[in-house]
Amino acid sequence: MTPTPAAPEAFTRAVAGLRAAAPRDEILLEEIAPPQRLAPYAFAISATVLRAGDEVASGRLILLHEPAGHEAWQGDLRLVTLITAELEEDMAGDALLPAVAWTWLTDGLEQFAASYTAIGGTITQTTSTRFGELAGPQPTADLEIRASWTPTSAELGAHLEGWCAMLASTAGLPPPGVTALADRHRVNTP
Repeated sequence: MTPTPAAPEAFTRAVAGLRAAAPRDEILLEEIAPPQRLAPYAFAISATVLRAGDEVASGRLILLHEPAGHEAWQGDLRLVTLITAELEEDMAGDALLPAVAWTWLTDGLEQFAASYTAIGGTITQTTSTRFGELAGPQPTADLEIRASWTPTSAELGAHLEGWCAMLASTAGLPPPGVTALADRHRVNTP
């Protein structure tokens, strides 16, 4: 649902904050249709993360608003995300990866001073090997992050910036302004 003049002011301000934030160049954002039955008001953004021109991660960030508040949310706004990324094969079985991936979210939010409460989520690692008619490519490994949190203010630009920082970490992007040696070599190689 796109905010209209009839939408509550808290929701309208929250959507404006999400729209105003500008991610780094490798992260492409697009407004998408939000789910219809989770809350009376909803707004959604999808993200595609590119590394050397290849899509390496994607995600959705959904803003939910329940004007009367929601007990489990501990507030009237809720941010929900799903992020998926390809993993290098050697990382697929790393037992520490879920804990590290969780810190990508909390560190990203803290980096941009995005205050929140009631945070929770799951991290899933999967590997897939194709057989029979689907045989062909090497086994693949993926990481899936599902999380939600309640912002403690309707100013959500910092939350989008923190979410984008998590996307960048999940995709293995170097910090802004830093070029990975492998990327530099690829660019300079004929």
